[in-house]
Amino acid sequence: MSDAAPFPTGTGRAATDGGFNPRLITAVIAIGVIAFIALWALIALGPQLSSGNDGGNHALSKAAPGYAGVVDLAERANADVTLRRSIETGRYEDYRALLILTPTHRTKAADIGELLDAAGGESVLVVLPKWIAGRGTGEGLKPGWVSGGYATPPPADLLPARYFGGVRIARRSSKAQAVPADIAGRRIAAFLPADVQTIAGDRLETLIAAPGGGAVLARTHERSLYILADPDLIDNFAFASRERAEAAVMLLDSVSEDAEADSLAFDLTLNGFGGQRSLLRFAFVPPFIGITLCLIAAGLLALWQAWARFGPALRPQRAIPVSKEALIANSADLIRQARRELDGADAFVHSQRSAIARRLHAPAGLDAAETDAWIDKHIPPGGALFSTLARQLPLARNRHEFLEGAQALHDIRKDLLRDS
Repeated sequence: MSDAAPFPTGTGRAATDGGFNPRLITAVIAIGVIAFIALWALIALGPQLSSGNDGGNHALSKAAPGYAGVVDLAERANADVTLRRSIETGRYEDYRALLILTPTHRTKAADIGELLDAAGGESVLVVLPKWIAGRGTGEGLKPGWVSGGYATPPPADLLPARYFGGVRIARRSSKAQAVPADIAGRRIAAFLPADVQTIAGDRLETLIAAPGGGAVLARTHERSLYILADPDLIDNFAFASRERAEAAVMLLDSVSEDAEADSLAFDLTLNGFGGQRSLLRFAFVPPFIGITLCLIAAGLLALWQAWARFGPALRPQRAIPVSKEALIANSADLIRQARRELDGADAFVHSQRSAIARRLHAPAGLDAAETDAWIDKHIPPGGALFSTLARQLPLARNRHEFLEGAQALHDIRKDLLRDS
């Protein structure tokens, strides 16, 4: 065989980077941090950021049971219309709003009662639910449309009894017709569907009566609480014709005038679009959004500091440099081989005496004996005296006695100077 070509080994790039690209890792970490923050922001603000076009019976829905049509038409007529995503308790003496509640069949009476309690003296119009429909998924259906719906009265206990008393909700079948009504001194025409939903109760006053009995629009005697039993008078289903659309706006305008309200406020909290109070939501709304941004910036700076240090990592230095440690070890070996350990007694005593005197600030001008006596004054009662050990160490007869005396002097230094 001919000489085989060597296998390519490649350049040193793959071997030196360990298989990781720093830019790629940085991008992955950045995307993860941004996604984490965005996730919690969406969890906190999701209900408020939602378009609401989900086919429900609320002011954001463009489906037949919704009320986006009457909201849009009222705004085009220069009416003051607001969509409330939270329970408001603030009141103005010279400004009143007609609060419009659009509960569902599953709404609890306690939730409606909470809104009525918060409303105080504010006028409230409760539009009862009528339709149960599924979200449309077939071809040709626009987003937010519904299909396969059917009409059914809501339960009578949907309305809090302490505000409305005992009520009876029923359905009456007749032909679709327009009935006259007198509200706030204004004659209007209400277009009733063929299958009309009505309400009756001892504490209710009829404003729009159904041909077969019962009220389509009623008002309580005690305060400005209104009930629209059939939502088809103002929902998007009513916008099938120009006349019914105009009648829907006229109906709301008449009720608003009867309640002496200056604007219309559609509640969205009963339909799940409210911004409930929570620490998570507070973190992403003013004024706490500033603190959140500062914490995010601090976290990013900490991440950057961990990723790219300001210079190389500092290693702890050795107590004794390597060169000096080797010199000390070599010197000790030479002294041991020459059997001259005992000759260093005077030098060791002098080094211990000088270190203690310097650290404890001994008076200047003292000789060796006076310095030893001054050090003895700092030794606790019962302990070995420095002066005694200093005299005994040079008299050591062997290595054992020398090491024992040197250790005793070192212990005195350690106790007095609190070091090792």
